[in-house]
Amino acid sequence: METAIKTAFDPDTNQEYEIELPVPEIVKTTILELDFPSDGLMNREIASAVAKKFQLSEKQENAQNNSQVNRGSKDTIWRDNMILPILQELKKEGKLEQPLGSGNPYVLNSCVSQQLYTKSNTNSDPDSSPEQLIETSYKKISEELVTELIDKIKNNTPAFFENLVIDLLVAMDYGGSQEDAEAVGRSGDGGIDGIINEDRLGLDVVYVQAKRWEANVGEPPIRDFAGALDGRGAQKGIFITTSDFSPSARQFADRSTKKIVLINGKRLAELMIEHNVGVSTKDVYEIKRVDSDYFAEK
Repeated sequence: METAIKTAFDPDTNQEYEIELPVPEIVKTTILELDFPSDGLMNREIASAVAKKFQLSEKQENAQNNSQVNRGSKDTIWRDNMILPILQELKKEGKLEQPLGSGNPYVLNSCVSQQLYTKSNTNSDPDSSPEQLIETSYKKISEELVTELIDKIKNNTPAFFENLVIDLLVAMDYGGSQEDAEAVGRSGDGGIDGIINEDRLGLDVVYVQAKRWEANVGEPPIRDFAGALDGRGAQKGIFITTSDFSPSARQFADRSTKKIVLINGKRLAELMIEHNVGVSTKDVYEIKRVDSDYFAEK
């Protein structure tokens, strides 16, 4: 592990001393590899978790420099001079997010999470069977396809995204045909991007909101969508985004008296693959085994 020397200050002896800490580049990578829960991690929790990863001593983790001691603060070189600037850098790069605002928990961007998951599964167990290797490769190809589909959607227009959503819902047997669906997507649409019949007879209608966002969708857009449903006397809605939803957004949807289904970018791409929207079959491989019944003498 590459390290750097930092100068710390001991308030008891009024002496400076040196401590060894991991370089920022390694710390940055390690932060992205942490297991972020759905409700995120506070900066202190991240600092502690990374310190454990590097097996830092209590002295390394709690060391202060001269200016920090003179200010009478409890700031540390590890958390305040290293972890916090790196967190801000990752946030600026879009790899970490704070859905609830500054000072609140950090969550990992869903696309970064997917890329890390794919990377962690690229090395196969040397003892794996050929069937297991095929399954691992299939999962890797599928994961890469999910990432590629999300990127393709983001690089297209909002109107394209709204029509894609309608195509997908029709492919999933909502309504039955394009005639049973409508992509609204115009100014003054009241927070509704699409309307589709839930069944072929049109006994119930589902309203759709489609957001081609980079940042996670928070609670306010879901609350506004519920209000738009209420304004139309509707009970069911589907909110689809290319990014992900904050914990508070999911909690609001769960608590709402409306039936609101949330579909994030990863789930959207998986549904597109499952229902052959925007994808085509490249190759088909059949795996065969010996038919034991054929070789059993009568």
